[in-house]
Parts: sequence; C-alpha cells; structure tokens
Amino acid sequence: MIKLMKKAFTLLLLSALATGCKDIEQMLKTQKQKPTAVITNYEYPNFPTEAAFTDTVDGKNVKLFTLTNANGLKVALTNFGARVVGFWMPDANGKMTDIVLGLPDLKNYRLPAAKFFGSIAGRYCNRIAKGTFDLDGVKYQLDLNNGPNSLHGGTNGFHSRVWEGTQQGEQQVVFSYLSVDGEEGYPGNMIIKVTYKLTDANELYMEYAATSDKRTVVNVTNHNFWNLNGEGNGTINDHELTIAASRFTPVDSTLIPTGITSVVGTPFDFMQAVTIGKRVADTSSEQMRFGGGYDHNFVLDSTSKGSPVFAARVKGNKSGIVMDIYTTEPGIQFYGGNFMKGEQTLKSGAKDDYRTAFCLETQHFPNSPNQLDFPSTVLEPNMKFVSVTMHRFSLEGAQ
Repeated sequence: MIKLMKKAFTLLLLSALATGCKDIEQMLKTQKQKPTAVITNYEYPNFPTEAAFTDTVDGKNVKLFTLTNANGLKVALTNFGARVVGFWMPDANGKMTDIVLGLPDLKNYRLPAAKFFGSIAGRYCNRIAKGTFDLDGVKYQLDLNNGPNSLHGGTNGFHSRVWEGTQQGEQQVVFSYLSVDGEEGYPGNMIIKVTYKLTDANELYMEYAATSDKRTVVNVTNHNFWNLNGEGNGTINDHELTIAASRFTPVDSTLIPTGITSVVGTPFDFMQAVTIGKRVADTSSEQMRFGGGYDHNFVLDSTSKGSPVFAARVKGNKSGIVMDIYTTEPGIQFYGGNFMKGEQTLKSGAKDDYRTAFCLETQHFPNSPNQLDFPSTVLEPNMKFVSVTMHRFSLEGAQ
C-alpha cells in the first residue's frame, strides 16, 4: 500500500511538472502531505540538551524550546536569534533524520562564523548597498558587515539578540523582540513577533508581524540551512529543486541587484525540477562567478498578501524527503552553501563543509530601499507588517 501511494504521488507530480509550477501549486493543495513510511525508531539523533542552551546573554535568559506533532516530527529552537536548531522527521525508509544544520550548544552559536545558522535575519534581511538608504529626506547609515554593504541587519542584527520566548502548547512557540530606535542604524522603535507552528499535517509555519512608531524599512526571514538527506550527509548538489519563478534579480560583483531579468536560457531556470549541482559549475555565467554559485533572489511568479502561495520544492535524493515552500513574500533567495568552509562542528559531529546545505529565504528583494522599481519595504508608523511562510513535508521514494 505504501509503495502504491508513493507511486501514485510521483506520477501526479511528473504530470504537474510537465505543465508548469501553477499546476504543482494546485496539485499540492489537494494532497495530504504526510509521511507514509512507518517510523521504526522514535529516537532523535543528536537532539540538543536543555543544559546546552540554558545561560544568559546580555543579562537575558536563553533556553531551548521544542515543538512536536502527532506524527513524531520534532523541532528544536532557541530564543537566541529566534532560531531553529534542528528538525527531525522520518525519511522514506522510516529512519529519523535531522534536516536542519545546527550547532550543539549556545556557545557555538555565538561564534562570528556561525551567526546566521537557523536564525531570524533582520531588521533588513539580505543586502543593502553601501549600508545606506534615504527615507523622508533623511539618510540612514547602517552597519557595514559584508564588504561595502550591510547584510542581514548588521553585525548585531536579530540573529544575535535574545528574544522573549513563550511556549504555547506542544506545537507552537512565539518569539518577540523590541528593536529600539537607532539600533544598527535603523529608525523607529519596532516590535517584531515571530511564531513557529508545527501542525499535524507536517507543516511548519513561520508567521512574522511587526509594528513601528516611526517610518522605517523591514524585511525579515528565517535563515535555515537545509540538507534533506540529513545533517552531515554529504552535499546538496543532487537534491532536486523547483522554483516558481521565471525571473530573478542579477547582481553586481558585491551581490547587489542590478535589475530584473528572465531565467530562461540561464543556470537560474528552475521552473522544472533540476538537480542543484547540474549547472553550478557554469563559469561561463558571470552571475555564477559573482556568487561563487547560487546566491540570488528569485522573483516569484505568483504572490499573495493573504494565503501563502507555492514558491519552491526540494527533494532529498537519498532520503526521499520533500519540502514544499509557500509564502506571501514576492521573492525567495536561493543560496547553495558556496561560502561554507567546514569551520563549524555541527550537532552530529560533522563539519559544515562546502555546499552541504542550502537556504531558501522568503523575502522582499535585496536593496529595495534604494531601488524604487522593487516592491516597497517601507513600514508606516502604527501599521502592521505581516508575512507568512509555510514549509510542507512529505515523502517520495528514496534511492
């Protein structure tokens, strides 16, 4: 029965891929995305201990939080950076697999090179050119932490802050933080709240909400490093990736967008499933040379300010684990692990080696405050910024 269910789902997917990403979206809405493999072992390898995350940073208490659903999926989080530490689910053979790269304790997360693992990135995720933008005739200077640019909110962005954390039952946790006026150069006292919710349909929701008492800019995302074959289980080059985007934002040599262009005929065409590594070594592409591979924002073909719409799909070639991403954001940054150097020791004891993880960060576009043809990231005083991203997990046959 399990094999028949998997075969039927695979045939339906292949049919949808032949007719485009919008058909994938409709198909997925009608599918029950539950793992069909029988869990043979409910042990969670390398699950972090509470003691490893119990400490104080800047006088605030840090701790570990856990989400668990009825199907045995489990997520570990910490309020340091409001980050995901690990995500465990059974693969197609029933083996419990940790698909988010993470570190074993708080001490390691405070190392400079580990700062973005699983964290919330903000107040403005991605890059702002030369760390400056104008708003209402005022020029704001931000922290420069990525060559000539500002990246992910600066050196002491949301990733390095201790958030207030509230556990709400076994399947939801809420993190909140007050970013004060002038923090990292941004205007306005901004209250940001991030809700992580793990459903019994094997969906992980990330819901963002923010308000400010002064006109400001905001762009937040989660920065999970995923490997659907499992942490420490090789590169992600043979993962199959689909992105529902016919356009992307090419960049200059400092990874600042220069406009919007078609993906057709380029290594950035993921409108149908392609292995990540198939074109990653295409040095004839200036864009691939600039990014050292994939580190680009894709312009999603469908957007919604209400319910999240289909953005991307990834399948682990060894595990059979499938992740479908839905979002209300207009863009998604695909990063292929080009700058990973094996400097961090992960929960499993493995190293964060070159291209052993990928990121798919739902977002507004990089440098939007300086590029008026991009969707606006301005947050008006006392208005509410809301963004929702959902990751849905299922299984297909593993190799």
